[in-house]
Amino acid sequence: MESTETIAKPKRNLKPIWIALAFILMITVVLLPNPDDLPVMGQRALAILVFAVILWMTEAVSYPVSAAMIIGLSTLLLGFAPNMANPDELLGTKAALQMALGGFSNSAVALVAAALFLAAAMQATNLHKRVALFILSKVGVKTGAIVFGAILVSIILAFFVPSATARAGAVVPILLGMVAAFGLPHNSRLGALLVITAVQSVSIWNIGIKTGAAQNMVALGFMEKEFGVSVAWSSWFLYAAPWAIIMSIVLYFVMIKLIEPETKVVEGGKELIEGQLKELGPMKSAEIRLIVISLALLLLWSTEEKLHQLDTTTVTLIAITILLSPKIGVFDWKTVEKLIPWGTIIVFAVGIALGTILLSTQGAQWLSNKVFGAMGLENMPILATIALISLFNIIIHLGFASATSLSSALIPIFIALTTTISLDVNNVGFVLIQQFVISFGFLLPVSAPQNMLAYGTGAFTVKDFLKSGVPLTVIGYLLILLFSATYWKWIGLL
Repeated sequence: MESTETIAKPKRNLKPIWIALAFILMITVVLLPNPDDLPVMGQRALAILVFAVILWMTEAVSYPVSAAMIIGLSTLLLGFAPNMANPDELLGTKAALQMALGGFSNSAVALVAAALFLAAAMQATNLHKRVALFILSKVGVKTGAIVFGAILVSIILAFFVPSATARAGAVVPILLGMVAAFGLPHNSRLGALLVITAVQSVSIWNIGIKTGAAQNMVALGFMEKEFGVSVAWSSWFLYAAPWAIIMSIVLYFVMIKLIEPETKVVEGGKELIEGQLKELGPMKSAEIRLIVISLALLLLWSTEEKLHQLDTTTVTLIAITILLSPKIGVFDWKTVEKLIPWGTIIVFAVGIALGTILLSTQGAQWLSNKVFGAMGLENMPILATIALISLFNIIIHLGFASATSLSSALIPIFIALTTTISLDVNNVGFVLIQQFVISFGFLLPVSAPQNMLAYGTGAFTVKDFLKSGVPLTVIGYLLILLFSATYWKWIGLL
C-alpha cells in the first residue's frame, strides 16, 4: 500500500548559481565598451556594485563574507584601472586598497559600532526587557490596550536602544508569553496581531529617530562626506518624528481592524507580566547606572548643535567608554565581545567605502543620469520627482533583506541625482527623504531583520504580514508626499 503522505523534496541550494551569476555579470560589465562620459574606474565601480547587489539580494553568502569579497575585488579591479588623475598610469593596488578600506575611517561606522555596544549593554543588564514589562504592566489586559502598549514600548525603546533587532527581541517574547498565558497557541490570531504590531512599530521608529537604525548612519556618512553637512539628532527628530507619530496612530487602527483576535481580554496577562518583573528582581546598580548614562546620552543627542558642539558619534563613544570602565560601567570586555555582531561593523564600513568609490569615480553620477535621466525627471516638478523616486525605492526594497545594504547601494545614486538634474530644493533634504523611504520595511518578513526575527517565532504567516504591510506602505508613501508638499517645505527641509 502506497503511503499517502507527501514527501517533501529537499530544497535545492541555489547559492552557488547566484555567486556564479554575480561574477559573470561583474565580468560582463568590466568587458563592455567604455562609454566616453564614464571613466574606466567608474565602469569598474559599477561592475562591483552589480556583484554586490546580487549577493545582497540573494544572500548567496553572508553579509560579512560579501564585504570581504568586495574589498578584494575593489582592490584588484580599481588597482589595474587607469588612474583618473593620470590616465597614462594605473591606479595601483595600494591606492585601490586604501579606497576599499576608506569606510573604516568614516565617523558613521564608529557610531554604528558604538550603537551596537549600547544595545549590548541593554541585553547584558536586561534593562530593555524591564522597561518593556513595566510599560505593558500599566496598559491593561484588553487586546486594544496591549496593541497600544506594544507600540508604546517600541517608541520608548527607540530612544535608548539603537538596534531594531534588539528592540524587537525585547518585546516579542513578552507578547508571546501573554498569548500563552491565555492558553492560546503562539500562531493564534492574537499572537499574529501583537507580534506584527510590535515589529511594524519598530520599522516606523527606525525612521522617526536618527539613532533608531544603523542604516541612518550609513546615509548620513555619505551625506556628510559629499555635502559637508551634518544632520543633528534634534533636527532629524523634527523632520521625521511627526511622520512616525501619525504612522503609529495609523498602525494601531490598521492592526485592530485587519486582524480580529480570539479574545478582547487577555486573562492572566497582567499576572504573567508582573511575575516576569518579579523574576528580574529589584533593579540592580548596573541597571541604574545604565539608565543614568542613557538619559544623559539622550539629553546630549537632543541638544547637539543647540547647547553644545559635541556630535552624536563623539557623545556615544564617550558613553561606551564609561559603560566599559571598571566600577562605574555595566559590563566587561569578555561579556561584550560575545554580544556584538562584529561582522555587521565590517559590512557597514565596506558599504560606505563602496558608495564613496561610486561617487569618487563618477560611477554613481553616470548611473543616475542614465536611469533617472531616461525618466525625464529634469522636467518634472519636485513633488512628482519625489513621488517617482520614492516608488522606485519601495519596489527595489522588495529584493533586499537589509536596509543597510540598500542604503549603501542607493544613497550614492540619489546624491548623484541631485547633481545630474537641477533640483530647486535643499539637496540634503531630498536625499534624507529617500533615506526615510529606504527604511520602509512594512511589506514582507524578508524586508527587515526585525521582521525575520518575529517571523521565526511562527506567530504569523506571510499573508498576515502582507495584510498589514500593504496599507502601511501605501499610507506611509502618501504621507511622504503630503509632508513633502507641506510640512517639510514649511520647516526648510525641502
